[in-house]
Amino acid sequence: MNLSSSDSSFDIAAVRAGKHKNLSGADLAGQDLSGADLATADCAKANLAGTNLSGANLRRSNLRCNLRGANLGGADLAGTDFRNAELQGAIFIEARFQGTSFAGAFLAGATFSKADLTGVDFRGADLRGADLRGAILEQADFSNANLAGANLAEANLEEAILAGAIARGANFAGANLVCVEGEGVVWDGACLDGVASAGSILDH
Repeated sequence: MNLSSSDSSFDIAAVRAGKHKNLSGADLAGQDLSGADLATADCAKANLAGTNLSGANLRRSNLRCNLRGANLGGADLAGTDFRNAELQGAIFIEARFQGTSFAGAFLAGATFSKADLTGVDFRGADLRGADLRGAILEQADFSNANLAGANLAEANLEEAILAGAIARGANFAGANLVCVEGEGVVWDGACLDGVASAGSILDH
């Protein structure tokens, strides 16, 4: 069942309770869905701009949609599909990730500070100006991602993949870049003060 804000059957309480799993194309912009049970929900092409999804269960959900400025703080995002999603300015503080894909997603200005993003797929993602301070990014894949101006100070990128990534003007101060892999990274103007880089592409 598809929902829109003008649909007479629109029932936000039912959505929060997980009674609607087909939310493809739904207009839920600005709604309060904090703590909602949306595990395995199909939200493809939905409008969730500015929606409060803090603490929501979004495990294995399809969120390939508009989530600009959405709050996903503390949400369970294990296995969630954000490929090519619009996530500019979204908040992910203390969210839980495992097998999550942001491949090709638009994440400019998104906030991931101190999040555990181990092994997350950011291939081709737009992370310009994103806040990744103190994030755990071990084995994360940033191949061909745009990290221009992103803040990765004190982040742990051990064994991460940066092949073809644009890191122009990014802040890596104090970051762990041990065994980081990937050729063709654009480092122009990046801050690399105090980084640990043993065995990484920076040592080659």
